[in-house]
Amino acid sequence: MTNEAIAKFVESTGKAKEHVKISFKKRGTVVGYFVQSKDYNDLKSKNFWRIVIEPHIDAWKKSNDINLAKIFNGIEITSLKAV
Repeated sequence: MTNEAIAKFVESTGKAKEHVKISFKKRGTVVGYFVQSKDYNDLKSKNFWRIVIEPHIDAWKKSNDINLAKIFNGIEITSLKAV
């Protein structure tokens, strides 16, 4: 997907705080949460996205530890769906 399409989904009203089902070209589908950290705009311009995947979401909500997130390439993402 393009960075514009992903940004439109993530930044749309109400979607920024939701869990998202993310499908990829070459890996399995994951449920995650897009993190809008201080480097969000820089990563977005390069079509990279910081995502906390489902097993770490509870820990993320408690600590906001950026080390719980992974960076994914937007080109590998095929679809996004709010869960």
